[in-house]
Amino acid sequence: MIAATRTFLVPFMRRPVAAAGLGILVLMIVTAILAPVLAPYDPSKIDPISRLLPPNAAHWFGTDQFGRDILSRVIYGARLALLIGVGVVSFALITGVPAGVLSALFPRFGRVMMRLIDVLMSFPALLLALGLIVILGRGVSNAILAIGVVYLTTTSRITYGLTLRLRTETYVEAANSMGAGAFWTIRKHVLPNLVSPLLVQASFVFAFAQLSAASLDFLGLGAPPEIPSWGNMLAEGRIFITRAPWLLFFPGFAIAITAFSLNLVGDALRDRLDPRFRDMLRK
Repeated sequence: MIAATRTFLVPFMRRPVAAAGLGILVLMIVTAILAPVLAPYDPSKIDPISRLLPPNAAHWFGTDQFGRDILSRVIYGARLALLIGVGVVSFALITGVPAGVLSALFPRFGRVMMRLIDVLMSFPALLLALGLIVILGRGVSNAILAIGVVYLTTTSRITYGLTLRLRTETYVEAANSMGAGAFWTIRKHVLPNLVSPLLVQASFVFAFAQLSAASLDFLGLGAPPEIPSWGNMLAEGRIFITRAPWLLFFPGFAIAITAFSLNLVGDALRDRLDPRFRDMLRK
């Protein structure tokens, strides 16, 4: 177990920037889990006397126009960010992987499914998410569904291309010639070889899901305003950008650093899991 962990951490240990990204990601997860313990104040508590205070000893990140503590709201916003990221990644993998695999192994089904995927991919990601939110209605679960549909298209396309390549491998053709069924081939040969690239894809989907969720919140189509989220904080604080810039700086920084760390982790995972990069790391 210890040896496997050390091997997994090789690309992080050899790249300090990637190690920093992993540390930030772990910190975000811990912050989201321990939000009730770490937050110094109730994120929804209104205190008109303390409204629009700059960062100080009592409120490290300052307060907003309602006197709510910005640090507490940023900490609780990590919970929603983690929920949306995990939800979008799960939805994209659960729907996109079967669509891609079945499309590659069953050409008639694939011609129809891939054309539907092409139609969805022809829309800009944010525009497609906005359209789905308008149809489904505002809410966290609907935001996860809308963003998930956006990224199931790329997940299914990647899975489709990888499965087409795997289908021509000698060991797969040998299994088919011996009478192996399609679903046995999927379980024994296709899915195990998809784990590594899909793990890397999941890290990038997680990062882009954060940006998409913040965009929907900023436009008033994501999480309800009473729920602390980084996008909602940006939307509420934009009218005070000159008077109280900390209202936008701290949630904006949280969004940027989270997306940046996830991309760094995704690059490191690619280096660890891709055989071409793995050989380079051993030198």
